[in-house]
Amino acid sequence: MTTLLLPGLGGSGPRHWQSLWLRSDTTAQVVEQDDWDRPDLESWITRAASAIEQTPDAILVAHSLACALVAHLAAARPDLSIGGALLVAPADVDDRARMPAVTAGFAPMPLHRLPFPSIVVGSSNDPTVSIARAMLFAYGWGARFVHLRDSGHINVESGHGHWPDGHRLARQVQAMSRRRPDLRVVQPARYPPLTGALSSWLG
Repeated sequence: MTTLLLPGLGGSGPRHWQSLWLRSDTTAQVVEQDDWDRPDLESWITRAASAIEQTPDAILVAHSLACALVAHLAAARPDLSIGGALLVAPADVDDRARMPAVTAGFAPMPLHRLPFPSIVVGSSNDPTVSIARAMLFAYGWGARFVHLRDSGHINVESGHGHWPDGHRLARQVQAMSRRRPDLRVVQPARYPPLTGALSSWLG
């Protein structure tokens, strides 16, 4: 399975765990955006969708603002074949006190169930999202939730370099993807018309 790395606002610097994964994992690719500092939801969706079309059934590994991107992407492009997603430190785009104004276009946060297996990783002292909101996102997306205590924004500043635990979680998403059933379209059965009292009772 291909791993598509989706950085958040500002991109991922050379010491960020996403950048380290890119250099060590031959299956990993980063989805580049035109402007990491001035995120535009529509163009970010277009870039991510294009990458997924080229690597169907890829596992998405998103950080921060890119978690909102994945939620919007799933709603806007349900036709895409996505294997699963690891959503790390989902920035709360609805909280203007926590997030800079340039991210306003990503609000409101979609809370519909994701059509692929996913794991959300949240920290108890993340400055971009409260732990309660991170848990709410996981619940809305139908994702498993992993609570990291006092881990900040799960980035370089919080001491997360290569982050081997993240690798293990990504492998768990891959395993979840392999186990999910084949959701083929099944034609509805044909039943004879209702007659008599039952038909009258059903109106």
